[in-house]
Amino acid sequence: MKKLIIVLTILLLVGCKTKKVVTEPEPEVAKIQKLGLAEISETQKSKSYELGKRVLMTCNTSKFKPFTSSEATPSVIKNTTVERLSKTCNRFRQYYGTFIDLQLVEAYRNNFENTTVFRYKALYSKKVANKELRVTMNAENKVSSIKSLDWVNYFPIN
Repeated sequence: MKKLIIVLTILLLVGCKTKKVVTEPEPEVAKIQKLGLAEISETQKSKSYELGKRVLMTCNTSKFKPFTSSEATPSVIKNTTVERLSKTCNRFRQYYGTFIDLQLVEAYRNNFENTTVFRYKALYSKKVANKELRVTMNAENKVSSIKSLDWVNYFPIN
């Protein structure tokens, strides 16, 4: 009788074991996604182009019109000074020559930070190296960062 009670108790415990409920995972939203150039508004493309070109044209003209609060975030306005630009421009002119133009290659949307990153290929008179100008626009259509890098054919997600 004791054996029967023990066996029934074990069967009862095994039968009452909680089962895992399998739920479908929520679809993951891509953090960064590549945008087609046609998907981007013309105003945002032209604004990022003009502001990026204004920074690099400083190297040719030695004159810089500071960003306004409607064009850039306070941190960009604070960090984009004539002194910093002229220091960078001296180095760029020495290695790459005169700045010619920017060519929009691709754009990426960062869904978590709600920003759009424009990758421009900076064209210079010397064909020593390819340079990239990365202009990041926030949701308010203001420049939140400007960065110059060596060109790579892929977008490094960091």
